[in-house]
Amino acid sequence: MDREMAKRRRASAPVVEELISPVNSLDDGCLMHIFSFLSPIPDRYNTALVCHRWRFLACHPRLWLRVERPIRGVMEPGVYPTLEAAVSAARPGDTILIAAGGSHVACNIQIKKPICIIGGGELPDDTVLTCSRGSDKFPLIDLSNSALEFLSTCKIANLTIRAELGCCLLHRSGRLTIQECLLQCEQNPLDYLSFPIISTAIEYNSFPSLKEQGHGVSVVRTRIEGGAKAVRTNGTLALHRVRAIYARSSVFFWFE
Repeated sequence: MDREMAKRRRASAPVVEELISPVNSLDDGCLMHIFSFLSPIPDRYNTALVCHRWRFLACHPRLWLRVERPIRGVMEPGVYPTLEAAVSAARPGDTILIAAGGSHVACNIQIKKPICIIGGGELPDDTVLTCSRGSDKFPLIDLSNSALEFLSTCKIANLTIRAELGCCLLHRSGRLTIQECLLQCEQNPLDYLSFPIISTAIEYNSFPSLKEQGHGVSVVRTRIEGGAKAVRTNGTLALHRVRAIYARSSVFFWFE
């Protein structure tokens, strides 16, 4: 019986090796190119849990940048202490992963290139971006006090964004996708200046080439709390399929 079992093991070993070796035999450049086609969350994140080599390649700065507090003051390549620094270093098409835990400051960060910003926690509450009150550089009446200002096609996901006074997201141009986020404007006497989303984008009817690029805001599975209104638009944009939930103390907007 022992000999038969040994023969079966030897016979099955090449089959297992044949199934595993094709992927592991690829060099790092090929694997990283394959990982680049995966969505950052959850596919590429789950890929990083397979082994040490896959974690190194899946979290390589070429695929995404990370925002997290440095350990012992030593910064790793592709890791930045603030979101503003990561946005400045990002190239068009990069993905920025913000570490969960604590609160990150985001005030008037202009984004002029197509990037994706994702919270690293399991829920939007795990990753919080806080925008404090306006400064002398950005007057309150100018509505320039925002956490993030978008001038290109971008996507944000799995984040909580809080604005003390002003707006959470200021959309100037491009296509903005907001997915599974929580946008909060604190209640204050100047609620008429607080909007979770402000869009000033317009369609350029006299310039067909610009119109083809398209401007728009897509909101998916996102909750909006506080502010005078959910969205303020100065252009020709519209949001559809909006459900508003009225509570005693505030109004909750849920986009489906």
